[in-house]
Amino acid sequence: MEILVRRLASSFSTSLARSTSNFPTRFPSHIGSLCSFSHSSVTTEGDAAVNCLGFRTWHNGGGTFHHSASIDPTAVVEIGAVVHSNSVVGPSVHIGSGSVIGHAVTIGQSTKIGFNVALSNCNVGDFCVIHNGVCVGQDGFGFFVDEQGTMKKKPQMLNVKIGMNVEIGSNTCIDRGSWRDTIIGNNTKIDNLVQIGHNVIIGDCCLLCGQVGIAGSVTIGDYVTLGGRVAIRDHVSVGSNVRLAALSCVTKDIKEPGDYGGFPAVRIIYGYRFLHGEDKSLSSLRHQGRNEIRKFQAPLICYGPTSYEFGHSGHARVEQLVDFGFLISFMGCWWIFYLIHGQLFKDGQKKKQKQKVIK
Repeated sequence: MEILVRRLASSFSTSLARSTSNFPTRFPSHIGSLCSFSHSSVTTEGDAAVNCLGFRTWHNGGGTFHHSASIDPTAVVEIGAVVHSNSVVGPSVHIGSGSVIGHAVTIGQSTKIGFNVALSNCNVGDFCVIHNGVCVGQDGFGFFVDEQGTMKKKPQMLNVKIGMNVEIGSNTCIDRGSWRDTIIGNNTKIDNLVQIGHNVIIGDCCLLCGQVGIAGSVTIGDYVTLGGRVAIRDHVSVGSNVRLAALSCVTKDIKEPGDYGGFPAVRIIYGYRFLHGEDKSLSSLRHQGRNEIRKFQAPLICYGPTSYEFGHSGHARVEQLVDFGFLISFMGCWWIFYLIHGQLFKDGQKKKQKQKVIK
């Protein structure tokens, strides 16, 4: 029996070393040494091999887990995956190769975790799907400059709470909280390459498309849709039932439901009315600025004005200007004709006088 245990320990250390070499970013060099087995450090506890640090081989999948972790027998921990101390893995959970489940992480039932996923300082609800390369629970981006001018790191001590039936796309990062937990609501779906800062609260049934960036301490309501590459500045609140168009930037609170877009993000109906001169509250700012400029500059003649420039009242003024221009042109032509005709008449009279003198 002892020989069998030693062979199992040796084969596991070899496979773990290969896994750490294949995934250097997820497996630092010290993990291989921490979990490696030697003949002097291997003990037996039931049918599992335990090293000096208390790690064992999981029977279902060949992964590694700490003896203080609680894993349901139906869970699968693939070879190369590591479950650290005091973690709780629910029934029917599947953890892919190369994934690391940190200290005291809780994973709900039937949750699927892909390859090279790093979970730390977080609780994951039931029926979630976490795709490859996701990082959850790392420190948020918080720094300050002290009195000596040195850059200091703000403590990031809280956790991430992920609700039920949440799906997180590949290479998405969710930071842990500093003064409140980062929360992802139930049934929320997050696309690939999304950054969610610390202290962010996202409500239920939200959709976050690819490359969305949410700064710290943002609060988002329920049924919110963020288009691709939407940016939200820190300490901003977005109400429920809000939809943001792609490439929008939210710089202030959005309280009313509806469709928003642009930089800064405004109601899309306002933008349409502004472009077509139908919204007086927005276009009045333009007219006010134009009037201020006219105080210091001579008025310019505008050709082909539209309702966007002048509105309905401006058309009447333009028609008056056109009529006045026609009148001036007519008078000028008449004056030129009068001068030419008078000059020709005088020349004719002079010729007649000369002919009389000659005769």
